[in-house]
Amino acid sequence: MNFQNVSFGIFFLLFVCLSVNSQDKNKEYSKENRPTASAVIIDVDPIIDGEVLEDPVWQNVIPFGDFTQLQPNFGFPASEKTEIRIAYTKETFFLSVICYDSQPHKLVVSDPRRDANLDNTDAFIFIIDTYKDGQNGFVFGTNSLGIEYDAQVDNEGQGNFNANRQQGGTIGGFNLNWDAAFNVKTKVTNYGWSAEFAIPLRTIRFQAGKDWGINFRRNIRKTNEIVYWAPIPIGFTINRLSLAGTLTDLDLKSPGNLKLIPYVLGRLDKDYTEIDPETEFTPEIGGDIKYSITPSLTLDLTYNTDFAQVEVDDQQVNLDRFNLFFPEKRPFFLENAGLFTVGSPGEVDLFFSRRIGIGDDGNIVPIIGGARMSGKLNRTNVGILSMFTDDVDEVGIQQNNFSVARVNHEFKGRSALGAVFINRVGLEAKNDYNRTYAIDGKLGLGTKARLSGFYAKTAGPNDTINEHSFKFQADYIWDNWEFQGAYTEVGQGFNPEVGFLLRSAFKKPEGRVLYHLRPKNENSKILELRPHVAYRGYWDFNGFQETGFLHIDNHFEYKTGMEFHTGINFTTEGLLVPFEIDEGVFVEPGTYKHAEGQLVFFTNASKPISINLRSVFGGSFGGHRYLNSATLSLRKGEKFNTDIGYQYNYFDLPGGNFTKNIFSTRLSYSFKPNVFVQGLVQNNTVNNLWAVNLRFSWLQRANTGLFVVYNYNLQENDPLNHSFIVKYTRIFDLVK
Repeated sequence: MNFQNVSFGIFFLLFVCLSVNSQDKNKEYSKENRPTASAVIIDVDPIIDGEVLEDPVWQNVIPFGDFTQLQPNFGFPASEKTEIRIAYTKETFFLSVICYDSQPHKLVVSDPRRDANLDNTDAFIFIIDTYKDGQNGFVFGTNSLGIEYDAQVDNEGQGNFNANRQQGGTIGGFNLNWDAAFNVKTKVTNYGWSAEFAIPLRTIRFQAGKDWGINFRRNIRKTNEIVYWAPIPIGFTINRLSLAGTLTDLDLKSPGNLKLIPYVLGRLDKDYTEIDPETEFTPEIGGDIKYSITPSLTLDLTYNTDFAQVEVDDQQVNLDRFNLFFPEKRPFFLENAGLFTVGSPGEVDLFFSRRIGIGDDGNIVPIIGGARMSGKLNRTNVGILSMFTDDVDEVGIQQNNFSVARVNHEFKGRSALGAVFINRVGLEAKNDYNRTYAIDGKLGLGTKARLSGFYAKTAGPNDTINEHSFKFQADYIWDNWEFQGAYTEVGQGFNPEVGFLLRSAFKKPEGRVLYHLRPKNENSKILELRPHVAYRGYWDFNGFQETGFLHIDNHFEYKTGMEFHTGINFTTEGLLVPFEIDEGVFVEPGTYKHAEGQLVFFTNASKPISINLRSVFGGSFGGHRYLNSATLSLRKGEKFNTDIGYQYNYFDLPGGNFTKNIFSTRLSYSFKPNVFVQGLVQNNTVNNLWAVNLRFSWLQRANTGLFVVYNYNLQENDPLNHSFIVKYTRIFDLVK
């Protein structure tokens, strides 16, 4: 019997035993003990200026706000008082909060830009489950400067677990790129700070006549304190909607929603690789239409879609034999993206939207237009997407249509069953198509455990064998423990052309066990220890092991915000054919078994100066490798931020030695939360490329406004290309 089958079987039996024998000892997390709050209907809108106590509308709303610590002292009452008030009209949802603070002069603000990370600042965040399904929600938040922060959550924010995926941007159940049109204002006073939110009901999706799930989180950064209104266990976040409280007394109806979002754009481009390079000017117009068919179902239409304001991709170096993953960053594709996500994000993505409008070489393929209908019908999620792309004669790309049809029905108890159909068809050649069919589902076992998985097949004009892929995963998360196990298989002929495969044709068992250890001594400097062990292995269909990775580690997290990770990795790499890891450096066939050390250290990111260090050192392909990265973060007040990063990768192998390094600098200066300039400078030594991306943004509603972008690329000390783009986009509400 193969090792991967034995290891997965043992892990699965362990999971079943834990699931069967685990009774809910923590009665405070039962539905009966979740907190409840009431919303008040009002006739007059409050004045949204951040001043709560002086507004007569809020004086007539009873506040609530008993918060409990998640850290540093789990289960203790919050050290500072919080008061929340909620009201609504037929068109708008209002929320106000007073964050009392005994030392308001110590409030921490690290980044004032829209959607900036709120983890390292004094902040207030809330999530609303507008379908009351315990799975999906909308997140809103702000800090004392009044930034706009919003996101979509699906599947309680639970994505793929995979110890080797370090890149950000995979969907994973949390979509920060969703942008809502809402208003928030704040004010700092001698008793702390306060905030007021006004969220138009046409901005969110909901089902009329239902209570909402709701929870609130507050960061009190001077003590690294995180507190919740509806308490949650260690290891969870605000995304755990099945443990949220309830907001009652809502009587909402659809306000109607029809938005026109046009843009105008002008760009100057110069390509120095041409014989006689000339500067070319290109004007463009296009836009989107957003229409709410029902309060929970939305139709989006797009014409001549443009993404000029999007940040360029981070440079990466390929240190193994497999595909690099670049995350989707384009807002149109990220809205409701979690609904279309099927598979194992970052490894087996059945639908990967970067296949639409971006060529294999990273160049832009014009998007003529398309449509998307997405939302919810009772407990059924529905998504339909159809996009048309133009031809690019220079690289032989023809016109294509990309279509996706997705349905997913959610049952009570964190369970669901769904299906997806994905199709690419060439519009200029016969018999040019690729199709993917899949079913997926999850089965919740109480509040602690879950089984999930998918099965998929592909079809195309060529006859191949084993055009299948599937994954089964088991999760147990409770009582400070995390147990996860999975088995993935990708057949030799499986070919999702509108998806992403990290590698092809493999059988993969994997598992992870992690424990959150909180010292009981309140005076302990350590907040948490996280010892854990993880394993993943890849075999081909002849039983040959291509990769093995056993990771044993412990994380030391201190109450000061500092962390230190120590780990050891036992690796196996098997090659059947030679592999060129660098120009002129080959790794010969064979099986290579090694051990390597791993160290990670970073300081409190809320401080004006912080560092992040990571080092991996040990054997590799019969030799040695040293992978080191360092990031220095600097902050000047609340306006200027910069990250300076360097990756140093050195290999000393029997076939030769080489280095692959990346240098990057990110700069951001905010004149106001909605007016800022950003810069990204990168150098990749693999192809001797310098890339500069500068962006000025003057945001209006929902991330629209004025964008000025400059890109410049230099290779081998010679200019490669540059572009200068000015784009303006605006939202027009056609239904009031």
